[in-house]
Amino acid sequence: MQKLIVSPERHASGDQPLLSVTPESAGWDYVGFEVYRLSPGEKLSQPTGTDEVCLVLLSGKANVSTDDQSWQEIGKRMSVFEQIPPYSVYVPNDNRYEVEALTDLELAVCRAPGHGNHASRLIGPEDVGVEVRGQGSTERFIHNILPEQKPADSLLVVEVFTPDGHWSSYPPHKHDRDMLPEESFLEETYYYHIQPEHGFAVQRVYTDDRSLDENLAVKDGEVVLVPKGYHPVAAPPGYQVYYLNVMAGPTRVWKFHNDPDHEWIVKAKQ
Repeated sequence: MQKLIVSPERHASGDQPLLSVTPESAGWDYVGFEVYRLSPGEKLSQPTGTDEVCLVLLSGKANVSTDDQSWQEIGKRMSVFEQIPPYSVYVPNDNRYEVEALTDLELAVCRAPGHGNHASRLIGPEDVGVEVRGQGSTERFIHNILPEQKPADSLLVVEVFTPDGHWSSYPPHKHDRDMLPEESFLEETYYYHIQPEHGFAVQRVYTDDRSLDENLAVKDGEVVLVPKGYHPVAAPPGYQVYYLNVMAGPTRVWKFHNDPDHEWIVKAKQ
């Protein structure tokens, strides 16, 4: 069975990623994901190669430049749990970016195949769509950083805040068949933070035939890989759960299919 949890390297810093997911390491074709921790004055400079990149400032402030643009002193929140939209930067393929930390900085680098159709741009908090999904114990709060309505070639990027005792990515849904308009094929990563940090989230990843059926206890700073199947999340009582989702596939459309066993929950709440 493929290992679905990727844990951070606790002592990584500077230009060494705290954790790294590549298509090769994940055994898939589209999504790459890295997290870096930079101290004030440290820089990260990398080419994008054949990928487009979305740089998400999870916490902290930075100067960011690309081959064609630069932005000074961006960033606002010092913790994801401030629950305000982040600053992000989109960088196309065949480009380069440099990030200079002005404070302690946690940076997510989201990658997927690029086709050169878009220029570098800043995605400010005012550009992020904010919404509430669900109700009652399924209520959660969404920041749409790079949704399908905004320009990109492959990447979809969103962050989710799940209050303690609540469920998200719920009812269980999947997007593992390239069968539009009913369903799109999208690989997905979940990058977690938990508050307080010593807590955990619970994520189940399973398919209809149960050839994949994993129940995961996810710690702060870990990534869960979702190559296929349904993938609901639960926040235990007493613990706030944050995750950053990165999705990509052959078509940049998020069209999901709910687990038929639990479809009644949607209908009951209508």
